[in-house]
Amino acid sequence: MNPNAYLVKDILKLEQKATRDGYGDGLVLVGEKNKDVVVLCADLTESTRSLAFQKKFPKRFVELGVAEQNLASVAAGMAVAGKIPFISSYATFSPGRNNEQIRTTICYNEANVKIAGAHAGISVGPDGATHQALEDIGLMRMMPNMTVVVPCDYEEAKKATVSAAEIVGPIYLRFTREKGAMITTNHTPFKIGRAEVFKDGSDVVIFGCGPLIYNAIKVALELEKERISVAVVNVHTIKPLDKDTILKYVHNTRAVVSVEEHQIYGGLGSAIAELLAKEMPVPMEFIGVNDSFGESGKPEELIEKYGMGVESIKKAVRKVLSRK
Repeated sequence: MNPNAYLVKDILKLEQKATRDGYGDGLVLVGEKNKDVVVLCADLTESTRSLAFQKKFPKRFVELGVAEQNLASVAAGMAVAGKIPFISSYATFSPGRNNEQIRTTICYNEANVKIAGAHAGISVGPDGATHQALEDIGLMRMMPNMTVVVPCDYEEAKKATVSAAEIVGPIYLRFTREKGAMITTNHTPFKIGRAEVFKDGSDVVIFGCGPLIYNAIKVALELEKERISVAVVNVHTIKPLDKDTILKYVHNTRAVVSVEEHQIYGGLGSAIAELLAKEMPVPMEFIGVNDSFGESGKPEELIEKYGMGVESIKKAVRKVLSRK
């Protein structure tokens, strides 16, 4: 199958929607499908896009106020009682502020709770460092029993939300505030735990997650003009990794670049590097925030300043190719 077959045809002219909107629409779908689905929020109902569920299923919605630790603990109790709770807040607060409650009441008990961390990444923009979650993937992937999913666009976020309700166990879903390119369609394959190949290539592979996948695709298309063949693989599920797909493309290219809107420590790049250290060591470069906090600014400016723009990814590709 052509890896591009289920993607939009003109990658440079795309509709823009935020992944948090996909979460909100996905909640309504799972609410219609399963009466055991409940949604809890910590005073951020509109911002996290839980509002649509609240309006349609008010008796299955709980507003807990600014109390993220309570949010996790109440959800764990509801899960033990047979419900499927989705808890929604900013990622800096959940899983940031309530990390211990997620660890002890949710993960330790293998409670069937879905944690939605909205407004993640540097692209939150003007809200600044206190609201830019850059450590959340690392926090969650270190938790035993936790699945970690970072959708690349609106459609994938909607599918991830629907899929999360069908899988038993703790799941972390990471969403952005800013609108991003809608790369995929309703027909694009998606399955939690399986990486999706967005572009084939033979010289280097870019493994990415979240909306920055769009920048990776742009880089791959531009470098084709220089006869550099770049594969792009969407690793939306960071835990568990799709080891087979990752190792296949590493074997074919022998050069790797990871791209994520997160600290370069503890996230997707670290997860892949850990796998390759054991299975197939090759040169690797990391695109992400390099051990610093963010700052206030326009999202597009921050992406460039912190080295996650198209030119920065191109530079990483050229550097890793020089190390082959």
